[in-house]
Amino acid sequence: MTEASDLSDTPCQRAFAAARRFLIEDTHEQRYIDNLVVELCERLRADGVSIARCTLHFRINNPQWRGARILWRAGFAESDIELFEHGVEDSTSYQLSPMYEIMNGADEVRRKLLHAEDTLAYPILADLRAEGFTEYVAWPMLHTLGKRHIVTFASDAPGGFSEHEVEGLKSLVPLLSLVSEVRIKNILARTLLQTYVGPHAGEKILAGATRRGSGVTLSAVVMIFDVRDFTQISDLWPRDDVIEMLNQCFDALADPIESHGGEILKFMGDGLLAVFPMENGQAPAQAFDAILEVERAMAQLNERRRESGQAQLGYGVGVHCGDVMYGNIGSKKRLDFTVIGPTVNIASRLEALTKTVHQPVLLSEAFVRSGRFEDRVERTGSFPLRGLSQTIDVYTPIVVLPQMPALDLAASPAVDASAST
Repeated sequence: MTEASDLSDTPCQRAFAAARRFLIEDTHEQRYIDNLVVELCERLRADGVSIARCTLHFRINNPQWRGARILWRAGFAESDIELFEHGVEDSTSYQLSPMYEIMNGADEVRRKLLHAEDTLAYPILADLRAEGFTEYVAWPMLHTLGKRHIVTFASDAPGGFSEHEVEGLKSLVPLLSLVSEVRIKNILARTLLQTYVGPHAGEKILAGATRRGSGVTLSAVVMIFDVRDFTQISDLWPRDDVIEMLNQCFDALADPIESHGGEILKFMGDGLLAVFPMENGQAPAQAFDAILEVERAMAQLNERRRESGQAQLGYGVGVHCGDVMYGNIGSKKRLDFTVIGPTVNIASRLEALTKTVHQPVLLSEAFVRSGRFEDRVERTGSFPLRGLSQTIDVYTPIVVLPQMPALDLAASPAVDASAST
């Protein structure tokens, strides 16, 4: 049917012709698919289409989340976004849903909800009928390489959707697939960059900071963390236990660092590098609070490991502040977005010094002075550091931690300590 005939036909056909024009011509400045869906649905309802509910379901590449659902309902000023954890596909509620049917190859799920028996096929339909909806339809949205996502619509008209409305809604699905794929790929790109390089670095890369050698000089607090005796642990423990231990350890670190304005730039085997940019003015205080929380979190982790008969983990943290070069370093085709400079080197050497002075956290004098933490630290001593002509005063934070008995390092969830001696 041509656009000219659409415009001269029924109000329903004119409404969907306008909706198609909107998706083709008027969405280029809309960055977010949830806002786009709200505008589309509100336009359709204002033009007399009996759409009262719409959902979009996407599978996403995220280390924490398996998928996302965008929900619009008539009267909503904005959409509701819900995230689903990995494993949801194994749940009974998912396997008894229209989503399961569509993801497994169905081209359409359509059900009237006028009578209770109409809702027997899927439990969600009973909920929708109780909320006043009279018909439900779901279709796959096909993205590149056959990736399937889902769009659903529900009516609140007394008899459900008219056949013209169903035909019109179905005509929107290919366009929704196109506009959603572009925006979902943008979200996935941002998510992947945040996952692997952190949110701040990710935004810079998305903004075009991709040339080797490009970067800026900024002031920051630098924190370097390392697990003690990792070589011995990796030699003695099964691979899966080593990976689980590292994940437990990094979970204990990530929340304190990120909740206090820090950014983990990289995980380095059994360690990590984090920065707290000084541009917000609160970086020293935030970094200090993060350090105290890291020590408490590691103490709690070790207590849980002790209670389950696992070896406790030693660690070292070095903290310094100053100017760093923040940007791209690497080969012509493979870059690393990181920080380098004397400030990073000193933080690294302070972390190494924790082995000698037997303190888990060492702070440089420069960092202590930057936040005026003199009454919250104890002086450990003055030490020479490789690459510095003078000794450096070093401090450790005052933090009260529970005392716990030590366990044999050889003990792991799958290794009997007695068997390894």
